[in-house]
Amino acid sequence: MNIKSILTFWVLCLIGTGYAQYNLSGNIKDNSTSFPLPDASVYLTDLKQITYSDSDGNYQFPNLKKGFYLIEVRADGYKSIIKSIEIQEDLSLDFNMEQAVTELNQIIITGVSHSTELKRSPVIIKTMDKTTFHQNTSSNLIDALQTVPGISSIGTGPAISKPVIRGLGYNRVITLNNGMRQEGQQWGDEHGIEIDEFSVDRVEIIKGPGSLMYGSDGIAGVLNFLAPKAPAEGTTETRLISNYQSNNNLIGYSVSNAGKLNGFQWEGRFSNKFAGNYENKFDGKVYNSGFKEYNGSLTQGINKNWGHSLLTISSYNAKLGIVEGERDELGNFTYVNAEDETVTATKEELKDYKIGIPYQWVNHLSVASNNYFRLNKGTLHADLGFQRNSRREFEEADAPDEAALHLSLNTLNYNFRYNFGKHQGWETSVGIGGMYQNNKNKGLEFLIPDNNLFDIGGFIYTQKTFGDFVLAGGLRFDNRSLHSRELYLDENENPTSPNHEDAEQLFAALDRNFNSFSGSIGVSYQVSENSTLKLNFSRGFRAPNIAELAANGKHEGTFRYEIGNPNLKSEINHQIDFAYYLDSEHITLEFTPFVNFINHYSFLEKLKDENGNDVIIDPDDPAPAFQYTSGNAMLLGGEFFLDIHPHPLDWLHIENSFAFVQATQNGQSDSTKYLPFTPAPRYRGGVKAEFSNLNKNISNFYVRLNVDHYFAQSRIYKAYQTETETPGYTLLSAGVGANFNAFGRKDFISLYLSGENLGNIAYQNHLSRLKYADENPLTGRTGVFNMGRNISLKMVLSF
Repeated sequence: MNIKSILTFWVLCLIGTGYAQYNLSGNIKDNSTSFPLPDASVYLTDLKQITYSDSDGNYQFPNLKKGFYLIEVRADGYKSIIKSIEIQEDLSLDFNMEQAVTELNQIIITGVSHSTELKRSPVIIKTMDKTTFHQNTSSNLIDALQTVPGISSIGTGPAISKPVIRGLGYNRVITLNNGMRQEGQQWGDEHGIEIDEFSVDRVEIIKGPGSLMYGSDGIAGVLNFLAPKAPAEGTTETRLISNYQSNNNLIGYSVSNAGKLNGFQWEGRFSNKFAGNYENKFDGKVYNSGFKEYNGSLTQGINKNWGHSLLTISSYNAKLGIVEGERDELGNFTYVNAEDETVTATKEELKDYKIGIPYQWVNHLSVASNNYFRLNKGTLHADLGFQRNSRREFEEADAPDEAALHLSLNTLNYNFRYNFGKHQGWETSVGIGGMYQNNKNKGLEFLIPDNNLFDIGGFIYTQKTFGDFVLAGGLRFDNRSLHSRELYLDENENPTSPNHEDAEQLFAALDRNFNSFSGSIGVSYQVSENSTLKLNFSRGFRAPNIAELAANGKHEGTFRYEIGNPNLKSEINHQIDFAYYLDSEHITLEFTPFVNFINHYSFLEKLKDENGNDVIIDPDDPAPAFQYTSGNAMLLGGEFFLDIHPHPLDWLHIENSFAFVQATQNGQSDSTKYLPFTPAPRYRGGVKAEFSNLNKNISNFYVRLNVDHYFAQSRIYKAYQTETETPGYTLLSAGVGANFNAFGRKDFISLYLSGENLGNIAYQNHLSRLKYADENPLTGRTGVFNMGRNISLKMVLSF
């Protein structure tokens, strides 16, 4: 398609928006008192336009095109109202809002084909908003999600965490940012998610195969990170967020300015976060566990009645220390200095913010164009993006600025989706999407070969409402082509030609093509006004990544030498989800069991020689060798959540949750029966008091006390000492916070004080990579332990 054709297409789209325009207006009041509610928000979801009721409770949206809209009305202390409306003429729509304690089902989700109400979608989805982020303590974005039942993380210290959904992680979880797939070497244990945590307003967690909407890699689920809503027309907002954490002296802050004027909207943000070495009761200060982040982003665009066109440019930059865990005979951490001498880290070095060798330097540049057009017969979404991910690892103290490993990944994303107008209860979407990737080695060492990848897929999804029933399903076909280049090294381990006399092949050329169908069908039944049943059947697809197919080298920070398997096949999973939700006046209940069958599940297995010893590929840089293998697997588990808020103590919440997953291989012996890196069962209990309006100057006051018990994990992949058992432990946490009115502005300042691991328990999470660091010669304990007691103070200023 040439430039002229593209311009003609967009012009026709805009011409299609030039039809009659209508006004939506109304009044919002308290249902019991009939008093008007000022400052209630009214949000048109797909159009991304918001307005607020005035002092008399009146609101207005002028100049809207005819068609269907999903509208969301919110006010502090009231049950949200979500309603689908059709505008054919000027419409007056009033809302009577009921006071409520919780609003489990009154949530709009966007991570499916189109915006819909959570309780109406058969897909199992959880959400977390910025308030919950603020009320809990975490040192990175992914760890903050672990309060959600069924969500875990593979951690390599406080700076690096990878999401795990119901026991599945790595490339089995798709991460979306600004509506685009986040691509940054997700196959690596110590490769985190390159997203500024301060830029996230809300996250949607789709549990179960996301392949239908997003293609390969989503067989575990999808994390959809959403930016803050744009301000109302004619307003600007400036916000300062700051955070201090005591354990590693973390200091973080973010400054943002957003506004909207005559349909032109913008948001600019700068964030900075840095931390020293964390500590725990057994290890003291953990050498080289500090990190630094510098992030910036700018969004600009047009938001009108015909839709919106937004361009976002963001830059994520992080310097991350890599913990090796080596110690002297007294148990003190050691490192190699510039003179190639092994020395003990001093108290001053352990206390400061300096990051030593080895470390990672990660840069992620993203440019995303998000477009939405309301046409005469439907709506069109068009998303285009470019990402450049540079990941460098520095390993030599005598050459601290020379990258040993340098992976450069460029990604072009494209997604187009057309939503047909609602007709006789049917809502149908069709789309096409995919990506092109180019991955190059620019360092001195090589873990994976240079490679190119091209993805393309198309889908159709439809949803039909039959009274209290919603039936939804779809089908998708994807094709992925992967090509990697051969690589030969000379006697100095420099790239050379195959004809060189000392040439040794490190990587063979690889050409693989993977394709498959994905699909889902499910039903949601509104049993009563307060309860919902869901049943969903889905089929997902994941092509093996380049590391699984062709890795050949030591993976710094993971304590292993990795070897790929070029014969791996695509993973195909079939999942059954059931869910029951109850959101009554005094009880909130969720019960979400599942079973997931995966063919050709791939994982790393430790290699042993004929004498039962670890296989060492490189004696000069020893690390046990692991190779990718595969088998057929079954994951069985679920989540349970119960919140009791008894009358007349409606402000009191007694919360309980439990998450469990068992992951097994079919037809295997005891030592190979269980899949590696399966999270331990977890119980979380708590008591929380919430007051929407404590007095005229203090709102959204809360105080909480929580206990998290992680059960022992003995169901492990024991063969070849691939995994070790993890004992159980219990952690105590607490928090208090409120919003304060000042200078004539509601919620001018918000304060959050929280503490994690208040008992200062020494523990190792089963999914911690540091659990496999070297043994402490003094104590005989293997590995490095997780963070001890940590107190956090957050402040949010809104102008």
